[in-house]
Amino acid sequence: MTRSYQIRTFGCQMNVHDSERLAGMLEDAGYTPAEGDVAPDVVVFNTCAVRENADNKLYGTLGHLAPAKSANPDMQIAVGGCLAQKDQGEIVKRAPWVDVVFGTHNIGSLPVLLERARHNREAQVEILDSLETFPSTLPARRDSAYSGWVSVSVGCNNTCTFCIVPSLRGKEKDRRPGEVLAEVQALVDEGVLEVTLLGQNVNSYGVEFGDRYAFGKLLRATGGIEGLERVRFTSPHPKDFTGDVIAAMAETPAVCHSLHMPLQSGSDRVLKEMRRSYRTAKYLSILDDVRAAMPDAAITTDIIVGFPGETEEDFQATLDVVREARFSSAFTFQYSKRPGTPAAELPDQLPKQVVQERYDRLVTLVNDIAHELNREQVGRRVELLVASGEGRKDAETHRMTGRARDGRLVHFTPGDAHVRPGDVVETVVTYGAPHNLIADGPLLSHRRTKAGDRSEAGVKPKTPGVTLGLPSFGKPAPLPAAVGGCSTP
Repeated sequence: MTRSYQIRTFGCQMNVHDSERLAGMLEDAGYTPAEGDVAPDVVVFNTCAVRENADNKLYGTLGHLAPAKSANPDMQIAVGGCLAQKDQGEIVKRAPWVDVVFGTHNIGSLPVLLERARHNREAQVEILDSLETFPSTLPARRDSAYSGWVSVSVGCNNTCTFCIVPSLRGKEKDRRPGEVLAEVQALVDEGVLEVTLLGQNVNSYGVEFGDRYAFGKLLRATGGIEGLERVRFTSPHPKDFTGDVIAAMAETPAVCHSLHMPLQSGSDRVLKEMRRSYRTAKYLSILDDVRAAMPDAAITTDIIVGFPGETEEDFQATLDVVREARFSSAFTFQYSKRPGTPAAELPDQLPKQVVQERYDRLVTLVNDIAHELNREQVGRRVELLVASGEGRKDAETHRMTGRARDGRLVHFTPGDAHVRPGDVVETVVTYGAPHNLIADGPLLSHRRTKAGDRSEAGVKPKTPGVTLGLPSFGKPAPLPAAVGGCSTP
């Protein structure tokens, strides 16, 4: 009989994309997505380990599943991702009803491990220490009909003292340019309008084959694919940010004028303790260069509050940088002590109440600046890619939701138009809220798209694994000629 599956994803965009690959492999192996309230035959947890709460959430959820597993012994539970890489066999000790544990470097093994666990009637734990080959050959069942993640690299060569990711994802491994472009082309052929190039440190792409300008070339080449309307990327590192990337963003019409660049702290002393190899002057100079080339760029960031030893003076320095940088939004985090990271052993771990009070002040400032910037958007004409999930009509206002090219969330009124997720509309911003924009006027245009057709029909792209037989990196691989022109309105 056909077995059904359900994947529950925690954590970052890399995990979301890994889950798409897990879904693609399971469907190739004959599994079908679980529908409605019917209990799935296989539940897969793709986990995160960046914050302590991730551990508690997983083990709590596994505990809730224990009665279901007891009532249906044929049900299988698999745990993968960063927490699996970290805890390994400890997972089946703490939750012996788990059938499969697999790491970040061997997601392609899941179907075989499930079959082996079923045959042997015992848990299977397989954790590789490093990535053997880039997982380009794995198929993917995409979550969206109109937007897709495309990995350009995995792993990270940085040694930030607060971060556990390098020990779980391994050293950076770059993907061959031809494979990246082939996957993007396959998505466009399916009707996808937007892709996000993804890497733990995306703009260091090319380090493995000795071309420090490879990422800028890849941006231009990706933006030159006919039919692709939007290109984004995340997340870059300030130390690797080069002028050619800014030029590629400004000169390639498909590349969106949005930039997410983590700051982490506005204190140079704290940045040094974090082993972030840049200082605030360098960071702010990059923002100046981006805005000089693209005055309409929306810039977002990550900030950690309460790093060990952070003083009130250090925190005030962070607030000063936030005021000068004027982020359109920020992901703000309270420092979380992670065993195995150098920061966990540092003295002067801050009391919870101190961290919370600083966090509240930071959030207030970030929200005030974002609200001010959003109010400045009133009267602006925006092109929106209509979103699914967050794009459903609101019962009271009948609004739908889309993303502007700069990444801002816009709630708009479709009027009598039959607008679907994946369609493209133009409208005018009428109100700027702290976290989104409102456009309650009539639509200026509505373009029905292939992605909208597929979204309405419930069809999501499935891309096969890329097997091009290209040579391994050893010297810079050739890329298509760069696209000329300018995307500035």
